[in-house]
Amino acid sequence: MHLSDNLTASTAPASSPAVADWIRRAPKAVLHDHLDGGLRPATIVELARACGYTGLPTEDPAELAVWFREAADSGSLERYLETFAHTCAVMQTREALTRIAAECAEDLAADGVVYAEVRYAPEQHLEGGLTLDEVVEAVNDGFREGEARTGGRITVRTLLTGMRHTDRSLEIARLTVAHRDNGVAGFDIAGGEIGNPPARHLPAFQHLKRENCHFTIHAGEAVGAESIHEAVQVCGTERIGHGVRITDDIAEDGTLGRLAAYVRDNRIALEVCPTSNLQTGAAKDYASHPIDELRRLGFRITLNTDNRLVSGTTMSEEFQHMADAFGYGPEVFEEFTVAALESAFLPLPDRTRLVTEVIRPAYAALKAQAV
Repeated sequence: MHLSDNLTASTAPASSPAVADWIRRAPKAVLHDHLDGGLRPATIVELARACGYTGLPTEDPAELAVWFREAADSGSLERYLETFAHTCAVMQTREALTRIAAECAEDLAADGVVYAEVRYAPEQHLEGGLTLDEVVEAVNDGFREGEARTGGRITVRTLLTGMRHTDRSLEIARLTVAHRDNGVAGFDIAGGEIGNPPARHLPAFQHLKRENCHFTIHAGEAVGAESIHEAVQVCGTERIGHGVRITDDIAEDGTLGRLAAYVRDNRIALEVCPTSNLQTGAAKDYASHPIDELRRLGFRITLNTDNRLVSGTTMSEEFQHMADAFGYGPEVFEEFTVAALESAFLPLPDRTRLVTEVIRPAYAALKAQAV
């Protein structure tokens, strides 16, 4: 089973699938969600007016939401990433960052998410004069506010992201360590994979290891299994962002190569984002997405949104797409959700509590019903 290097999103993902009531009610955990890819369209318009940003393609929130989705449906990771110029432009003040983070927590909780790790690149929010520490503090304040607004129905932690094409990853790794007791769960690198291999940022990963700090790496989305190999064996990542190109190391008959077997056997979680994969060309449609094959082969799969605004999706919609494509029911979504909690950068007692007190009871009730 191999994904072509030049697959495009020839079958555009459905924009708003009808979501079953039981899916909306199911508790969810998301490990791969970008703060700058999940803003409310109305908030973007309001913040753009407030800061004088005139680059938006439209100031109508509904039209703006459609524009983001259509701009991202290109089959190119590079084009997909271009959409973030608009969101980052309005995320340059403490007030804006706090508001956006609080709204993010509210939106995720409204969709049934009980635990979220939301990532962002602090270096992209300095144009208004904030320091890196002030950016982190503003976002953390927003998430604490959002958690409070939901009555504690959601726990949110952040991942600080270094950009692959810049030279600040060690600085951001140090920032991660400095704030890890204040809502920051770990580190990530993101951005265009092509020409920017993970090992370029090896000093950052070595620092994090020395400090016993968690990290994940975007790999195996636009570049093949060699990117995953470098992320795992050279950099030592604990999870893989996307990782669908692990299929390059799996034969047509399902036989795993050395790398694929290592990832599976060591329970290195794949942060799979199906709709995003269709948009960037990592898969051509939901029915042929490798998530089902990888699950049946025993990989640790987590289901994620990636960018809720840009991909026009929610966790409930990702669940529904998978239910429609593969017939998944509560048992499989419980499996994905527990896998996410088992791989979360959260202390074990907190993970155990969420699984035993929230996830298991809710799914037991769902399975007891006729869904």
